[in-house]
Amino acid sequence: MTTNGKHGSVQEMLPLEEIVEGVLCLRGGDYRAVIQAQSVNFALKSEEEQEAVMAAYRSFLNSLSHPVQMLVRILPTNVEPYLSGFRTNVTSHANSEAIRRLALDHEMFVRRLARERTLLERRFYLVVPSGHTEGEGHVAIRWPWQRSIRGRDEQQLAVAAAQLDARCHEIAQGLTSFGVTSRRLRSEELAELWAACLCSQVSQVAPTLSAGARPVVTRFRKEVEQHG
Repeated sequence: MTTNGKHGSVQEMLPLEEIVEGVLCLRGGDYRAVIQAQSVNFALKSEEEQEAVMAAYRSFLNSLSHPVQMLVRILPTNVEPYLSGFRTNVTSHANSEAIRRLALDHEMFVRRLARERTLLERRFYLVVPSGHTEGEGHVAIRWPWQRSIRGRDEQQLAVAAAQLDARCHEIAQGLTSFGVTSRRLRSEELAELWAACLCSQVSQVAPTLSAGARPVVTRFRKEVEQHG
């Protein structure tokens, strides 16, 4: 129940206020950026290469001057794009009925693996926080019923965005040192990740519950492309 006696939305209880140019703006004045990192096939590397990767990873962690949250999402692999391309190739190149039957068996095998959740995709993210300007302490998350101070938001956002740009660049360089490529998520991707993390379990257990639900993220400001 809000201060004016009306029932509030569940979304108002979430810590996210909006997404501005690749920055998650949390209640209370905290800001975050998210980097998606690709995986490295560690098992196929030689023993010397594995030791080099571990040494570079330790050096990367020791070089961090701020906390970083690591998020790993394990999702069922979407096999439809692969099977669609596979059927196209078989149709255009198969010249015998035996090859077509083998292709059909392969498609059924892949679909069975997907149904049994054997084929999984792992996605890796680093959540990067912004620092605070000198003289300011940590600002706790502000809940909807608490008064908000909007006077310094734009200035704080500009400072936080600059800090996040520098930190994300530093982290990307550190990841590259042991063969991990990465990229920073844009506003649309942040909104999709936020919604997916909150709604994935609901949609898997009861798809009808989320069919008519309001979107978790309703507002974000798009990046303005600069040309010159």
